[in-house]
Amino acid sequence: MNNNISNFCFLGTPFVSSDTLKTLCENNIIPGLVITSPDKPAGRGMKLTPSPTKTLALEKNIEVYTPEKIDADFIEKIKSKGFDFAIVVAYGKILPQDFIDIFPKGVINIHYSLLPKYRGASPTEAALLHSDTTTGVTIQKMVFKLDAGDIIAQKSIDIEHDDTTITLRPKLITFGANLLVESLPKYLNNEIELVSQDESIASKCGKISKEDGDITNETDENIKWNKYRAYAEWPRTYFIKDGKRYIVSKARFENNSFVIEKVIPEGKKETDYIS
Repeated sequence: MNNNISNFCFLGTPFVSSDTLKTLCENNIIPGLVITSPDKPAGRGMKLTPSPTKTLALEKNIEVYTPEKIDADFIEKIKSKGFDFAIVVAYGKILPQDFIDIFPKGVINIHYSLLPKYRGASPTEAALLHSDTTTGVTIQKMVFKLDAGDIIAQKSIDIEHDDTTITLRPKLITFGANLLVESLPKYLNNEIELVSQDESIASKCGKISKEDGDITNETDENIKWNKYRAYAEWPRTYFIKDGKRYIVSKARFENNSFVIEKVIPEGKKETDYIS
């Protein structure tokens, strides 16, 4: 069905990107080039480590570029490749208009919300923070304005009451990759009518900071529960007691109360929580 789509480049860095790239390759949608972030120090030895996307690309014998920045020289280098389009999934850098303009069929992006809701860096966390019962994925044609491109395809997914980012994000990654596989051939064959986003109902979500997980002085039980769900991966939900930080490692919502079951005291191992 996909007829070995290959004349494109793929931009992405973390596991969300490598997981998507893996699904594309499994469906004979194999990029001619992968662009990812430079290797970074990681682990106790601070050894230079490639991104998950670079690691997968090399396993698949796909050429990889790791530019420090998308400057004029790099744009010319990519332009000379003659790619039809690009796919971007969590690349981590803002793409200039000059880069977007190189591709005759545009730059395609997966965003993990039902755009125009939750434009920005943390849509999965935002859905959990707001007690949403539904979220989804959007395949959009990128423009320079943040997550404001025309919609190529969109599908919703239910959020379970006990979902956290740890359980919800993998579902969205799989959902988004499959939607891209399904919609890309139709898009390339001009069989999809793009839909403009309604700016009047657009909302945004920003980057998350370590302090966002603090529930020390929070009195609203729902907010504590939603923070626990939203920040389960990072920065974790925590509180300060007697000058020490306690990470909430396990909790439940029962009788309209946020019930902490296990904590990780600062510098120690996980233990049962006794209030």
